Parts: sequence; C-alpha cells; structure tokens
Amino acid sequence: MALNQKLAVLFLVPYPLNRAPSQRFRFEQYFRFLGEKNIGYTVQSFLDEKSWNILYSKGNRMRKLWGVIKGFARRKWQMLQLGGYDYVFIHREAAPLGPPVFEWWIAKIAGKKIIYDFDDALWLPDNSHENQLVAWFKWRKKTAYICKWAWKVSAGNSYLADYAGLYNTNVVLNPTTIDPAWHAAAIKHEYNHNHDAIIGWTGSHSTMKYLEPFIPVMEELEKKYRLEFLLISNKKPAWTLKSLRCWPWSEKTEVEDLRRIDIGIMPLPDDDWAKGKCGFKVLQFMALEIPVVASPVGVNSILIHNSENGFLASSTEEWIEKLQLLIENSELRKKFGIAGRKTVEEKYSVNANKENFLQLFQI
Repeated sequence: MALNQKLAVLFLVPYPLNRAPSQRFRFEQYFRFLGEKNIGYTVQSFLDEKSWNILYSKGNRMRKLWGVIKGFARRKWQMLQLGGYDYVFIHREAAPLGPPVFEWWIAKIAGKKIIYDFDDALWLPDNSHENQLVAWFKWRKKTAYICKWAWKVSAGNSYLADYAGLYNTNVVLNPTTIDPAWHAAAIKHEYNHNHDAIIGWTGSHSTMKYLEPFIPVMEELEKKYRLEFLLISNKKPAWTLKSLRCWPWSEKTEVEDLRRIDIGIMPLPDDDWAKGKCGFKVLQFMALEIPVVASPVGVNSILIHNSENGFLASSTEEWIEKLQLLIENSELRKKFGIAGRKTVEEKYSVNANKENFLQLFQI
C-alpha cells in the first residue's frame, strides 16, 4: 500500500496530547506530515485531562481510581470502533495495568495492523521503587506479546530494537527526535549571572533518583566554585544541596527555562533499565547549544562523541574533571554547544527522521 492512498490511523496513547515528552517527541510532532501523505488520524488517550492533572499529586486516590476506571471503559468502547482504521498505533501500551487484552483484540479479533512504539525497557521492573504487587498489576511481560502481535515495531534505540527483534522481524529503529526550529529562537547565550556556572538537569520525579550518586560531585565542586544547580521538575527532591535551586516544569516556559543552564547533565546507572533510555535530556540540551556531560550508558554513547560535542563521564572523579573543564572554559562550552546542535540537526531532528517515521505506515 503506497502512501498516496488514503489511510486512517488510530493512535492509542497513555496521556492527553501535548502533555508527556515521550508522546510529544516520538510521534506528536510528526502529525503535520501525515496530512501531506494523505493519512488521516484520530488520537485516543487512556487518561483524560482531569485524570492527568492529578496523576502526580498527593492524595486524590478515589479520583485517580475513577480516572483509571474511565480509561478502561473508554478503551472497551474503542474496541467496537475499529472498523474504519487501517492501522492502530499503540504507544507503550493500550492500558497501564493488566495483560494486553486490548492489543490481543485489535490484532486477533479485529484483524488490524498494530504499529507498536516504545521508548523504555518496559519488560523490566523499574528496580528502584517497584514491589511485587505493582509488578503483577503492571504485567510487564505484555511487551513481548505486543511485539509478537504487532505488524511493525517502532523502537527508540538499538537496545530496545534488539529486544523487539526477538519477537518480530519487522522492527524500525525510530529515535526520539527534536524539532530544532522550535529551539532556534532560544539558543543558549552567555548569561550575566552571579555564578561561575549554572549546572542543570530536567526530568520528572520518577527519574530524579538518577541524581543521587551525583550529589557528591556537586558537593565537591561547591567547595571551589560559585555554582547553582538548577533542577527543573514537577516535584522537589528529598535531598538538599547548598547550590540547589528548584524550578517547576512548565510546558509553556520549558525552552526558556532550559536556557538558564550553562552546562546540562544526564547521569544514569549502568543497568538494563537505563540502557532503554532514549537520551531525550541530552537532545534537549544539544538543541539549545548547551554543552552536556552524561553517563556513557545506552544511547548516550551514540549521541555524544566524547570531547567533540560533549563529555562522557563514569566515575565521580571523571564527572568532577569534565565539569571543571567546562566551568573554567567558556570557549569549550561554546564549541560543544555548536557541535551538539549540529548533531541534532543532522541525525536527531524531525526533518532528518521524517521519512523513517513515515515508513511505519508503508507496506
């Protein structure tokens, strides 16, 4: 089937549009290209806006439970509305709990072509917080079944693609991408602030645990430099630092907030779960010409060419050494920033990956 023939795609996604980074930077930013290829689409989220707005808040247990119940009811109704679609694009999973009943129905009963997209090692337990009861409800082995039933699998990096390849021969390596045009007007420039450097990190509270081994690095650097450690997130951490400054994440001010940062960081543990990460934080910094230091884990080692467009650091000593070099050398920061943005534009931009994404809908 060629792309000049009218097609219809149903996107089954976890969250409302324009809310979750995994959706925004894996497929939402490609929607404008679907119309150019005569592809119509409908998006149905599991959670509605009200449920999303309280998802990470304290309390509200009954309202959260009601949101999940409504999500399952919505999915059940959608299973009866599949007739007009050629493809069903499923991001991560059709429902956050239980076995892949909806995916089975779509593939085996409705006979629709599933395009399955995922950007984390979903088949593994998140080894920091997940207990056996949560693991049972999450039914993480569903990832293998969905890969097996899918017509095509869209994997965020080679580690995820290798896993999908165990169950499906039609796997597309579809990296998380950035639209450089969105960042163009906000490219990082030197700020006149009262610090030697602002070191920054951005992410959700669920990934904040990766910063805990980084605390000794900042404590050591604080002894020598006037630093600010800017943390942009939806929650504050449980730990403190003398230089710590917390900034609430906001979609409306996301890019402007990131521009405050002189040096971006992405520390990760060297484990299988972290290998499934798709380097989104690194890409955000690079797109804004912010030099970055990251752990050489998973896709980070592909995005960053050490000492060319950023630094890779493993031990506490390496982190301190690399950050000191960037703190003390503004020209090096500028060099890495320019090289990093070039990497994004050439390999990890929407335009660079456009045809790769659109091939998901080709036979």
